[in-house]
Amino acid sequence: MNIILFTNKRGQVWNYDINLLHAALTIVFGLVVLFAAAVFAGLRLGSDELKYVAEWQDVVGEQQAEIAAARQNAQANIDALTLRIGQMQAQMLRLNALGGRLVSQSDLDKGEFDFNAVPAVGGPEGVANRESVPLADFLNMLDQLETEMEDRDQKLSVLESLLMSRSLSERVMPSGRPVEDGWLSSRYGKRNDPFTGKQDFHKGLDFAGKKGSEVIAVGDGVVSWAGKKSGYGQLIEINHGNGYSTRYGHNQSHTVKVGDTVKKGQQIALMGSTGRSTGPHVHFEVLRNGKKVNPSGFIGE
Repeated sequence: MNIILFTNKRGQVWNYDINLLHAALTIVFGLVVLFAAAVFAGLRLGSDELKYVAEWQDVVGEQQAEIAAARQNAQANIDALTLRIGQMQAQMLRLNALGGRLVSQSDLDKGEFDFNAVPAVGGPEGVANRESVPLADFLNMLDQLETEMEDRDQKLSVLESLLMSRSLSERVMPSGRPVEDGWLSSRYGKRNDPFTGKQDFHKGLDFAGKKGSEVIAVGDGVVSWAGKKSGYGQLIEINHGNGYSTRYGHNQSHTVKVGDTVKKGQQIALMGSTGRSTGPHVHFEVLRNGKKVNPSGFIGE
């Protein structure tokens, strides 16, 4: 193929002789080179992207492992806190039960000292600091609370023992009248004997009343005598411990026997006029270490 080119510059003429086969081969070779370059660039770019994706997969795997470990640690901490709280709840139940017993023993107002009610608290909401409590501070608060609860438990136990001892002492100590219905008919001390008319020393108190009315114990104790005794007729004697005992004479019949444990205010006999007696009454005596003492101070008169 012959190509002729004309130019405006000085009227020059350019003549080119082109072989079509060579031109075609040149074009095909150029296209092949371009295609090879494009494929090489694509493969290079794909390799870099795959390497980048692999690096990100490694990073994600590490983060997932850290999250799993943190979740496991958090669950372990939650389990430990749950165990601590469960132990403290059990201890609180003991304290509530102990407090309830102390309220009953001390005759306190149960409405004022209600250990089953949530303590009343309140106040305006604070706005200065609403940050969450750090875990370490929270654990320290739990330790301090547990220590305080153990201290209160020990003190309440000691207080319960003291109250029980005081209550026991109060119950076994003779106090009050040996009858619910009746009147004081003869005091402790010198008097004229109702049978001889001569002056005599009366070593007890007489409470007159209706025949068959109740005779009651003036304190907790154990019956040490229940039967007939010279001058007393049918007699009940109760040992209260600590060196004290009481006697109830001239009974019609007895409702307890030797060895029985009796409570303060419990019926022990029926009023009568057995033995050396002019009518239905109870001859009441208090003995301390085996010696008869004035019962007036024990009955509140």
